[in-house]
Amino acid sequence: MIGRVYQAISAVAGELAGDGIAKTRLNARDNYLYRSIDDVLGALAPLLARHRLCILPRVLERSAAERIDASGALVMHVALKVAFDLVSAEDGSAHTIEAYGEALDEGDKGTAKAMQSAYKYAVLQAFCVPALAGEDADARSHKLTPSLRAEPAEGWPAWCAMLRGEIAACASPGDLRSLQQARRGDLAALSREQPALYRDIGAAFAGRQAALTGSQHDAATSSAAGEPEARDTGPAQPPARPAQQRTPSSAHTAENGSAAIAAATINTARPKKANGAHA
Repeated sequence: MIGRVYQAISAVAGELAGDGIAKTRLNARDNYLYRSIDDVLGALAPLLARHRLCILPRVLERSAAERIDASGALVMHVALKVAFDLVSAEDGSAHTIEAYGEALDEGDKGTAKAMQSAYKYAVLQAFCVPALAGEDADARSHKLTPSLRAEPAEGWPAWCAMLRGEIAACASPGDLRSLQQARRGDLAALSREQPALYRDIGAAFAGRQAALTGSQHDAATSSAAGEPEARDTGPAQPPARPAQQRTPSSAHTAENGSAAIAAATINTARPKKANGAHA
């Protein structure tokens, strides 16, 4: 015996075959007509009640990903695979259909929009609902900008090892900032996909930044911090290191600016003056 669900499906399709559901809504941005979810529900709901047919949705699969639209805004792309159980309230017989729904949204409505899309096209096809005027799915195509960066070909661990080498090679805070700017897209992808590695890279950047700024500070303040103690200790104190032994430090501070060079010069001159005073 054939289940009553198929009689109900046929009856609903028969009532919609005459007038269908017209496409009266205008998409002003892309200039095409469409049927909204409210149009479909408004025409279908009384027919489902009359023929005692229920439509029960079940989400089978869901995926979500970030995308960049044509204006440069970040949007969420949601795709759903949904099963719809068409159940007859007369005898409990059922038939299941499946449909996909996709949506782009800047907020938290992506899943709801995708669900509406899946429902609308599932029932339009299940009941063969005609439209007075319409547009075929092949009439136009859309292009999206490339998505956010994914995992590099060598894998995140190898990429992070390479980046640590680049961080260690930075000779100034400006070099670090330039490196961060150049790798900004990959770092954003890393933060989403590998939070632990992202934290490690952040620590590497912070450690190198501290080392670079600390070496500059030590070079600029070395005379004020160390040499006065050698001058005030008296003749019994060991003599200060010869000026030629400080040459590497002075050469290093020369790379950090003229102010550091001046501080190093004063520092190397003070030990001679101190020895003269105690002689």
